[in-house]
Amino acid sequence: MNNSIVVSTIGLGYIGLPTSALIANHGIRVFGMDINEEVVNIINRGDIHIVEPELKDIVKNAVEKGFFKASTKVKEADCYLIVVPTPFKGNHEPDISFVEAATLNVIPLLKENDLFIIESTSPVGTTEKMRDLIFSKRPELKDKIFIAYCPERVLPGNVMYELVNNDRVIGGVDEKSTQKAAGFYSMFVKGELHKTNARTAEMCKLTENASRDVQIAFANELSLICDKACINVWELINLANKHPRVNILQPGCGVGGHCIAVDPYFIVSDYPRESQLIGKARETNNYKSFWVAEKIHSTKMEYQLKYGKTPSIAIMGLAFKPNIDDLRESPAKYIAQKVIQNANDDIIYFVEPNIKEHQIFKLTPYQEAYDKADIVVFLVAHNEFKTLEVKGDKVILDFCGITK
Repeated sequence: MNNSIVVSTIGLGYIGLPTSALIANHGIRVFGMDINEEVVNIINRGDIHIVEPELKDIVKNAVEKGFFKASTKVKEADCYLIVVPTPFKGNHEPDISFVEAATLNVIPLLKENDLFIIESTSPVGTTEKMRDLIFSKRPELKDKIFIAYCPERVLPGNVMYELVNNDRVIGGVDEKSTQKAAGFYSMFVKGELHKTNARTAEMCKLTENASRDVQIAFANELSLICDKACINVWELINLANKHPRVNILQPGCGVGGHCIAVDPYFIVSDYPRESQLIGKARETNNYKSFWVAEKIHSTKMEYQLKYGKTPSIAIMGLAFKPNIDDLRESPAKYIAQKVIQNANDDIIYFVEPNIKEHQIFKLTPYQEAYDKADIVVFLVAHNEFKTLEVKGDKVILDFCGITK
């Protein structure tokens, strides 16, 4: 493939926008589509609506040079990237309606030799379903276009580097589609491109995040045991990791984000009898968030009995991981909501230094909240919190290792 192709990305969120900007900065013309008109206007000004290091400059450069333009409608192109959310329904069944809607928007624009790629995390078989949908609407295109799946595997806060340098798994619905998609990614990815089929690529993405979920569940379960056994879990894990073949992760207040907290359900939903360990890990990580909320409540009750007054509480962090603004599936946000439910006229300070405002939580600067609170609850290990001086007159509940 060459730089004369035109790319159309559907979805300009945490992955779609960085991917679009990266491609455009390689001299490839990119049209980005998003249903949110405000997001479209922000991008076309050369600005961004999310927090991600280096992204703003890259978007601004691509827009100013005319290689990147956003719209609320899908534009005709030679390559279409589907980068929309794939949430789950109330019963934890995967919801591919966004992927299907994006595909239906693209179908009228498809022409011979076009490349259609799904990057959205998807249940096994989704790419084949979209292939069948395309050909049911456009039978004349059968065997004349290329269809593939290539999941992202980046870490928020380091997306721009990892989009370029991480290996990618690419799976087409047939061999020629795999080769065509690999040629496309080779234009801007320096990492190795691993070729497979669509179903394996889909399962690979789910497997990566389910594996991490299981590992985190082990650490979170250890933290529950250690609390009951009066053992410092941080010290324990540090000592256990001195073993040359042991590498236990750090516990937290649960698991959040658009990947690890969601993707394992895609496996459990389709293979419930076979995925016993994966399903139990999900239960453990969800329970940890409930347990943290209960721990905060019991600590508040103990404080009232000891001092004869209701303590003020600082909830430190709402994002799903340190140093980002992403609250999707955040266990800290869930815990904060539970604290509100258990409150009467309690004074509660909510802190999230990476966002300016929130529609539910009234935000307080982190230093002010820390100084005023009787009970300080560390839920997310943001860098700002590590600069706070631990004071002996406060009750500290550390669920993320800030004070370890």
